[in-house]
Amino acid sequence: MPVLEIRNLTKRFGDFTAVDSISFAVKRGEIVGLLGPNGAGKTTTIHMLLGITLKNGGSITYFGRDFYHHRLESLQRINSSSAFNTLLGRITVKENLRVFAALYRVDDADRIIDELLKRFEIADLAHELYWGLSSGQRTRVNLIKSLLNDPEIILMDEPTASLDPDIADKTLSLIEELRSERNLSILYTSHNMAEITRICDNVIFLDHGKIVANDTPANLTKRISSATLRLTFSGARSTIESYLHGRGQRFSFTSENTVEISSEESLIPELLFGASHVGNAITDIEIRKPTLEDVFIQIARA
Repeated sequence: MPVLEIRNLTKRFGDFTAVDSISFAVKRGEIVGLLGPNGAGKTTTIHMLLGITLKNGGSITYFGRDFYHHRLESLQRINSSSAFNTLLGRITVKENLRVFAALYRVDDADRIIDELLKRFEIADLAHELYWGLSSGQRTRVNLIKSLLNDPEIILMDEPTASLDPDIADKTLSLIEELRSERNLSILYTSHNMAEITRICDNVIFLDHGKIVANDTPANLTKRISSATLRLTFSGARSTIESYLHGRGQRFSFTSENTVEISSEESLIPELLFGASHVGNAITDIEIRKPTLEDVFIQIARA
């Protein structure tokens, strides 16, 4: 049974359809990325899944039960984190977390809060006012808030926004550890394609409120068959240029002795063999295969 399943979920604002009859599921222990350009319907979807925004059609099911008929039970077993939400500014970090622990009826709240503050490396901020924190520190406090009730699924909206690369990497490692330890399910939105590739088992692309792709990161990148071959060589540029013209290949020189060649991935071995036999010594080879970012751009510009 999926932890979360939505079917034909729809949201309209007047004549504008923000989410257009989408369906997908999140299994236990699975991390699913929800991607799309700005205005694609990601945040509206998350808001419906949290009950912040009412749907116009379709169904939302948590743990096999309809969300609208078992709302309280569902909310006790889920949580959310967003880099764009703020907590109460005039009280301390720990006081904020105690408020949410009370809302979720968390037993032994102080112990759990202290453990999470230590794990996220902000124990020294426990008695600091929330409004005095940096955006990165606030992000980590919001992540702790989302774990207080030991949820079975977390809806994460840009959880690493505003974090420096080191803390973002540690945060992703913590997310991976938590998934492994607790068999935690996560619905994860981000504009960082490297993050999505790293942690997501499956990726859903939304565009204009519709699902336009739903697959693993590896399978999605296979949709783009082209790759870029970057060669650095010694010798005359003209011989490489003549060889590539003769093959009808698309290419450009980034320097006198470096050329970037756009090609079908399957033709790269043949290109390498040919380029190495026209009188030039190849001194460096770099192959750039399609990434999830390339897929994102292709879908966004379609």
